[in-house]
Amino acid sequence: MENKEEIIKNYIAAYNRFDVNAMVADMSSNIRFENISGGVVNLAVEGIEAFKEQAESAKSYFSSRHQAIQNIQHNGDETVVDISYQAVLAIDLPNGLTKGRELNLTGKSVFKFRHNKIVALTDIS
Repeated sequence: MENKEEIIKNYIAAYNRFDVNAMVADMSSNIRFENISGGVVNLAVEGIEAFKEQAESAKSYFSSRHQAIQNIQHNGDETVVDISYQAVLAIDLPNGLTKGRELNLTGKSVFKFRHNKIVALTDIS
């Protein structure tokens, strides 16, 4: 469990630094990523290259962003992390949110592991 927590903390620290290469350092080459908002899957990618492309693109949305771990629960090969999230938009979004708007959200990230690699990551808000 300790190694999983270290991998998760490294991932979140890299996310906060906008460091995509460090974000994928402990991911399987066939990673599956999903983002679920309001109960709807609004993004799903498979494979490390698709994940990297999506993560690089997402960097341009924010002038700052910070995830903080609130709680971690391990259940076999899956770890659920309660997250608080703060960000400032760098661009206007199609949903009406405007550049400079501060976001304060809570959610969960579900990490699935195999052989000390992240094989699936689901962000839920």
